[in-house]
Amino acid sequence: MKLPGSVPRPIWILGFVSLLTDSSSEMIHALLPLFLVAELGASVLVLGMIEGIAEATASLVKVFSGALSDYLGQRKNLAVAGYALSAAAKPLFALATSPVWVLVARFADRLGKGVRGAPRDALMADLTPPPLRGAAFGLRQSLDTVGACIGPLVAAVLMAASGDNFRLVFLVALVPGFAAVALLVFGVREPERPAVASRLNRPLRWADLGALGRPYWLLVLAALLFSLGNSSDAFLLLRSQQLGVAAALLPLLLLVMNVVYALSAYPVGVLSDRIGRPGLLAAGWLLYALVYLGFAFAALPWQVWGLFALYGLYLGITQGILSALIADRVPAHLRGTAFGFFNLATGVALLPASLLAGALWQGLGGAAPFVVGGGCALAATLLLVLSGIVRVRN
Repeated sequence: MKLPGSVPRPIWILGFVSLLTDSSSEMIHALLPLFLVAELGASVLVLGMIEGIAEATASLVKVFSGALSDYLGQRKNLAVAGYALSAAAKPLFALATSPVWVLVARFADRLGKGVRGAPRDALMADLTPPPLRGAAFGLRQSLDTVGACIGPLVAAVLMAASGDNFRLVFLVALVPGFAAVALLVFGVREPERPAVASRLNRPLRWADLGALGRPYWLLVLAALLFSLGNSSDAFLLLRSQQLGVAAALLPLLLLVMNVVYALSAYPVGVLSDRIGRPGLLAAGWLLYALVYLGFAFAALPWQVWGLFALYGLYLGITQGILSALIADRVPAHLRGTAFGFFNLATGVALLPASLLAGALWQGLGGAAPFVVGGGCALAATLLLVLSGIVRVRN
């Protein structure tokens, strides 16, 4: 296995930026479903609407920020602006007195994510030699997920110490958020763009979309189908509570998930540099289908802990690999646009996915969204095979 020290220093810094940002975000996200339903009186359908709108917003904005980073020939400033906007949105959660306030806060937070996402991923691809691409994206994903482990743990400690003071946790989340912005500003330098990555005449041209190539668009289509069944993780937490897990332990479920995610993302990224990425992606989606079906048919609280661990393994297998696959398949000067459109397709699907999950839950019960989600994952995996992205040997 390649040692993490072989990954360029700026990738490490971007990883720690993600670590701080995710610790800030997960302090809030671990508690937000319960805060909305128990304290603000929102329904599960309203929760699905808020989560879907927020995530779809992030994905829509990524198209424009990614294409703009290609056009301007620079990516860091857009990434800084996105991280700063997300950090500035954190106090709005503490001030929320109705679900509408939470919607505004989530919208601003995810808008920031949308601004930073595609330029940051394209910046990583610019900074990393192709033989290290899987390792680099895997390392950043691992560090990102360490932050996702720290966030729920800090949230659980603060909740226990403050007598379940949601708003105090939301205010403390502001600190690592702004620390991440400072680290990015002073720790990463924009690289010189190679000659093949010259500035575009204008962003988002039809010719540029065609230049992304058929393999890229087939991957987008498969990921879109998968995302239609990939509702917000808030439903995993609500299902866990329905199965008997105590509210105070919900952040620790996310901790279990993210520990497995952090431990698996880098080794899987290194493995993908050696054996290829499409087969690993298909394996990850099949695991997701099994986990979702497990949530549908689980009956005891202890089963939930194992399912969250396997869900973390699915994330470790797939998330860095997807980013590396995109970087592999598109021209260097269109990386921002490629990441942007990929995230648009998958993110816009999160709105109907979360709305569908909320409607299925209310109409058919807590198991229904997970049966549908597992079915979408199986269909997407089949599409990977039928399209030739994954080659099945005789």
